[in-house]
Amino acid sequence: MDPKALAALGELLGDRLRTSLETRICYSYDATGKRFLPDAVAHPVDAEEVRRIVLLANQHRFPVVPRGAGSGFSGGSLPVHGGVVLSTERMDRIVAIDTENLYAVVEPGVVTETLKEEARRRGLFYPPDPASLKFSTIGGNIAECSGGMCAVKYGVTRDYVLGLEAVLGTGELVRTGVATVKGVVGYDLTRMLVGSEGTLGIVTRATLRLVPLPETAATMLALFSGNREAARAVNAVVAARVTPSAMELMDRTAIDCVLAVVPIPLPEGTGSALLLEVDGPAPSVARDAERLAEVCRSCGAIEVRVASDARGREELWKMRRSISPGLRRLAPVKMNEDIVVPRSRLADMFDFLAGLSARKRVRIVNFGHAGDGNIHVNVMTSGTDADETRRAEEAVEEVFRKTVEVGGTISGEHGIGIAKAPFLEMEVGPLGVSVMKRLKECFDPNGILNPGKIFLSEAAVRP
Repeated sequence: MDPKALAALGELLGDRLRTSLETRICYSYDATGKRFLPDAVAHPVDAEEVRRIVLLANQHRFPVVPRGAGSGFSGGSLPVHGGVVLSTERMDRIVAIDTENLYAVVEPGVVTETLKEEARRRGLFYPPDPASLKFSTIGGNIAECSGGMCAVKYGVTRDYVLGLEAVLGTGELVRTGVATVKGVVGYDLTRMLVGSEGTLGIVTRATLRLVPLPETAATMLALFSGNREAARAVNAVVAARVTPSAMELMDRTAIDCVLAVVPIPLPEGTGSALLLEVDGPAPSVARDAERLAEVCRSCGAIEVRVASDARGREELWKMRRSISPGLRRLAPVKMNEDIVVPRSRLADMFDFLAGLSARKRVRIVNFGHAGDGNIHVNVMTSGTDADETRRAEEAVEEVFRKTVEVGGTISGEHGIGIAKAPFLEMEVGPLGVSVMKRLKECFDPNGILNPGKIFLSEAAVRP
């Protein structure tokens, strides 16, 4: 970076501009494990400082890479062209929670779980629940349009963003959306910014919809002999017109990961597991839980376990939460993909993944949010065998091609970043990519914001 640019940033931020090697290393990686060293790390505390940083970036032509907690799986917060990592971690205020109009106003550095707990204390619920909720931030959730296990009933992050304040790539501060349930004035700039991975604007404040906290919940674990039976149960649940708040499917590869961590007793012949949860008023929860148990048994469940009290529900959820620790024991390197297919093709996709694993001679562990067809495909490698890595990469490409072929999408939650940029055109086509690039130029004409993301051929900042 130009020393003059660093000097100007230092004058603006003082000791909140960090240039030591140790600090830059700390902000050089995310959950992908890939590393790119930034030239500096900026810690703004308000929208005006963010705006002035972006103005300096346009003047001196350096990249600005927004970063929340760095927990993403697609490389969205990696400084692939150097420049300044703009960390939002000091912009972490919950500005307001309006219990009458059911919304919260927050800064981007608020940790997701913090907002959920503050809402819960007021009898309200912020539904988006990414697995990283204990450390991921609202700004990062908005940038990637995070989902989670509750999406089957409650939707994803974009369904709860009513309005945004954001700094565009030009350094202009724009306010989008409304704080009301309805609003159709002009183009929906809010939706355009959600999921844009910090390439169009940097969120500095968000107005988020809240809903009443469910009165109670019940959880059940249905065990099946194979994936086809479990997938049939998923579709039968939908047909029964009961909407669970979570519906998680684990194939035998995921179950084996769990058993390596916690010795959960399972009946002989278990080849697939379906974890379901229903929430709402107590009478309807009891009725829905009974109905779902009947549906699972009618689809061939070997066993159905139901829990309504907090301790029992936690015991059942332990199976789902033990998958990630089990994966770490299985192999050190994980290619974590998040495809989504039509629910009617779940069984076909699981069959394809099993065949692909055998054909490519790589371990593939599968689990996911079956209620919305979202499968987490984890291709596991040692990281030390070049031929194994090549086969794994080929397997990932085949997964994406099959996903698009059956009418699905190559990313339901993680975004594109750098990890999936080579496959973007596979899904949206050349024209789709071209239109997206033209939109990028409107919001960020000099290519200041997060260059090198989403679009494979995108260069660094334009001269």
